[in-house]
Amino acid sequence: MTTTPVRALTPVLDTGRTTLGPALRDAVRSHLGEQMSRIAGYHFGWADADGLPTGSWGGKMVRPGLALLSARAAGAPAEDGLPAALAVELVHNFSLVHDDIMDGDETRRGRPTAWTVFGVPDAVLAGDAMATAATSVLLEAPGPGARAATLSLMTATQRMIDGQTADVGFERRDDVTLAECLRMAGDKTGALLGCACSLGAELVGGEQVLVENLRAFGEHIGLAFQLVDDLLGIWGDTERAGKRVGADLWARKKSLPVVAALNAPGSEELRALYLGAEPLTESDVRQVTALVERAGGRDWAQDEAARQITAAEECLAAAPLPGGVRAEFLEIAGFILGRQL
Repeated sequence: MTTTPVRALTPVLDTGRTTLGPALRDAVRSHLGEQMSRIAGYHFGWADADGLPTGSWGGKMVRPGLALLSARAAGAPAEDGLPAALAVELVHNFSLVHDDIMDGDETRRGRPTAWTVFGVPDAVLAGDAMATAATSVLLEAPGPGARAATLSLMTATQRMIDGQTADVGFERRDDVTLAECLRMAGDKTGALLGCACSLGAELVGGEQVLVENLRAFGEHIGLAFQLVDDLLGIWGDTERAGKRVGADLWARKKSLPVVAALNAPGSEELRALYLGAEPLTESDVRQVTALVERAGGRDWAQDEAARQITAAEECLAAAPLPGGVRAEFLEIAGFILGRQL
């Protein structure tokens, strides 16, 4: 699991979270059974393990904030995109609950993860329940594009699962290509973010060209985020990365800069060290870091992140948007990337 440091929310995200909080609690209560609602409430942060209110809230609500904004992009009030916002947040958190189990992570947002409190079987089922609730919320929505939006969300969810499957499979392979790694990152990180950027517009019946440009904008931003995150996982400082620097190397992850370096000419020394069976020492990690940079992995990832950001800006420029909405999309993208575009 990648943990990013807390940053101040943008005004549009702060407003979105205020709107979404009560609606998300209502959706969980009405679409999940009693036990699954209790686990979901704990995971989201608004309840303790006994179901008692905590007075707090977990998560930044980036994806649902984007879904509300995309409804406005199509000329509708933000609240018309609320079912899309709820659905995409439920899918996102279904993936987080399952990721915590697969990665063996014991903490999230400063407290024990759901599976450590309720057990693996119930946590898996709670994640499943969130995914099915997302479908129900969208199909019940009064928007003219409810069916199309549901299909888009399910497609993005399947791509996210495919990306996670590929990522897990890469751990057992020594021949991962850069094209495969980019596709994995686009599916695992970009698909749901692209869906979030377009789902509200699709739900309210926005023009297809608008929906497609917003989706592409989000997918490019998602891939740029993954590249920046991978760079921070090797060369960033601990405070900004939110995790031990070099953690990805210690775990021998097939991150994008590493795969770029492994596939570069003259990477035999790196391949022998990184793909070996012996545990890496601190000295080994320092050497791997230097070898990845020497092979061009760092420069390639930085250049590719910049290319993805430029592509995202071009997609947004091609979208017919009302005044102010374009700037808000760029503001949220800057928040996601930890920088201003």
